[in-house]
Amino acid sequence: MKALVCHAYGPIENLQVEEIDAPAAGRGQLSIDVMAASINFPDVLTVQGLYQVKPPLPFVPGAELAGTVRAVGEGVTGFRAGDRVVALTGTGAFAEQCVVDAVNAAPWLASLGFDVGASFVLAYGTSLHALQTVARLQAGETVLVLGAAGGVGIAAIEIAKALGARVIAAASNADKLQLAREAGADETVDYTQLDWRRAIDALTDGRGVDVVYDPVGGPYTEPALRATAWRGRYLVVGFAAGDIPKLPLNLTLLKERIILGVFWGEAMRREPLQHAANLRQLTNWVKAGRLRPAVTERVQLEGAAAAMVRLANRQAMGKLVVLPGDGNGEAEDAKQ
Repeated sequence: MKALVCHAYGPIENLQVEEIDAPAAGRGQLSIDVMAASINFPDVLTVQGLYQVKPPLPFVPGAELAGTVRAVGEGVTGFRAGDRVVALTGTGAFAEQCVVDAVNAAPWLASLGFDVGASFVLAYGTSLHALQTVARLQAGETVLVLGAAGGVGIAAIEIAKALGARVIAAASNADKLQLAREAGADETVDYTQLDWRRAIDALTDGRGVDVVYDPVGGPYTEPALRATAWRGRYLVVGFAAGDIPKLPLNLTLLKERIILGVFWGEAMRREPLQHAANLRQLTNWVKAGRLRPAVTERVQLEGAAAAMVRLANRQAMGKLVVLPGDGNGEAEDAKQ
């Protein structure tokens, strides 16, 4: 089978498409024909050796996929060959076939495309966990979403709106802000402008926002923290800007602000029942048309490394999807 292979941690451009042996499903596992796999920021970090998890070399990157079950391993119930599924893989998704633990797979709706399915669980699972479980977002509150045109940013906008919140989306150019508005943002702010924090103050009548959702970090964090209201909650989701910010802690004291870390992967492991409930809630919202991943680009395996570079350089919007096979993920979604 064809796969994108990482032989050494380092530049993304070093990834190669190769012919490798297809993996076989072991006990408790599913073998899946991969129809679509989304590119997430942890994939970008992992191949460079910058992520907290370092897979043994060589490995196939890609942490999230949608496809059809090819074979069912010993001891697995609830799945059979031909079932449409979405799955979290950790690694291995940027290939024509992938093996996953059955507990990390879920049925996918026949009415939706594989590319939508591949873009769903990680971004929306992270955002629902962050906003509902960690921040305890309430209807009527105001949320500031940084990096609002990225995969998790779009998910955060849609989920915050589904929970009844007002959303202010922050991004770096007009095209990205337009995508955020299309996802449901009530207001938008260009955070490359020097006075962007004052724009937040103006949009909230000087009160500030109740929750900040921050997958970006870097120079945007301190101004966003200063823009929170009394007892505002600041969600630390990631550091797409590259720098982990150092904050003056007196800012938390002045308004009893609360900084909250978000580690969805570990929470999923520790609280599997909560994760299952969240996934059911998200699936119901998808069925109702309240959530729709913004798939903006589809590439074959040969274009996956270049797409990862664009994501790393923050030149991408929405979700980038890899189609390892014959493009079925794109074709099926086009029929919807």
